[in-house]
Amino acid sequence: MAVGELVEWLEEHGAPGFTWYVKRLSGNDTLANGSHQAGPYIPRDFLFEIFPALNRREVKNPDVRFNLYLDSHSDHREVRAIWYNNRFHDTAAARGRDETRVTGFGGGASALLDPESTGALAVFAFSRPPAEIADCHVWVCRHETEEEIVEDRVGPVEPGKYLIWPPAQGGLFGLPAQTPVRTSCWLDDAEIPAEWRVCFPSGADIIRRAVELRPDTALDPDRRLLRRRECEFEIFRSVEQAIELPHITAGFTTIDAFITRAQTILQRRKARSGHSLELHARAIFVEERLVEGTHFVHQPESEPGKRPDFLFPSAAAYHDGSFPRERLRMLAVKTTCRDRWRQILNEADHIPAKHLLTLQEGVSESQFREMTQAGVQLVVPAGLFEKFPKPVQPHLQTLESFISDVRLLPLGAR
Repeated sequence: MAVGELVEWLEEHGAPGFTWYVKRLSGNDTLANGSHQAGPYIPRDFLFEIFPALNRREVKNPDVRFNLYLDSHSDHREVRAIWYNNRFHDTAAARGRDETRVTGFGGGASALLDPESTGALAVFAFSRPPAEIADCHVWVCRHETEEEIVEDRVGPVEPGKYLIWPPAQGGLFGLPAQTPVRTSCWLDDAEIPAEWRVCFPSGADIIRRAVELRPDTALDPDRRLLRRRECEFEIFRSVEQAIELPHITAGFTTIDAFITRAQTILQRRKARSGHSLELHARAIFVEERLVEGTHFVHQPESEPGKRPDFLFPSAAAYHDGSFPRERLRMLAVKTTCRDRWRQILNEADHIPAKHLLTLQEGVSESQFREMTQAGVQLVVPAGLFEKFPKPVQPHLQTLESFISDVRLLPLGAR
């Protein structure tokens, strides 16, 4: 299908009466890691809202059948939403199941379960006609251009996260209508610096605050990275709400003013998503006693017009023809890599083996083989290994291992 058909699909299924659930498909959602629970995860409370008949605690394992149209791949199936509530019915199952699943997709024949869809952005558009069971229209993005079109509308969607559109409890652009209960890094109004209200803080400013709130220096780099990313996201959303919510609740006098504000919010979110992981990695390198300019350099020019995220040990070593090539390393950083990994192949021509740090929750075995054959080594936080197919897991490198590798590289030419 042409890109224009996705635009038309978004317009048709973005009309009043539709509620979107948007996520990136993980290895647990698809068949990539061999999970016996294959099928996209959809939160229980969301399914209860869409299918009230599912929320029947007095019934053991209640279910609802509904029509699911996978419009991106011209596929239609009757699927089943079920609440496994054994915990409340079996006296011997104090730790029994209490979760919802959607089943009946037909195995690998469905693009939703196809291992090659791992990492893809998927939009589930639920409609709920009066007095009828909702049906669901789905679009699984097949390439980066389609993902950009979706994210231009709803904002960035990161691995392991999901969003509901429009928000169920009011508030525009995904902003909560009320301040949520503070967990760890959400900033109260009094904690937000005055200068941040005048000029939205840079990604580096927010990450510095995340490091203050989550120093975690006793943790390995992998766990530190994942915890700080969560913390940074909370900080960002709390500042976003403090700045934007007053403008939203005050209303707009023109449609153009509304659109301008919305675009500002969406673009800021995309900018944050695009650079966050890179800045976190840089901070951790420094904490791990890698000296910038001596052991690594951030966004140097490797060749005219080419700027890899990180070179090791330095740009000078990279451009020194006498420096052994086997002592050079390049690290690219991409939150998702399903389509984007090919972009790094032309970076740092002198380094055939490319390292790629990602937070994507799994890849298919065939895509991993393609990456490996192209000389790409995936660097993945240890806590995400289980999201990958078992045959792939032994070939992943942790961030801690990568840092140990570059720390041991001799810095001299000979």
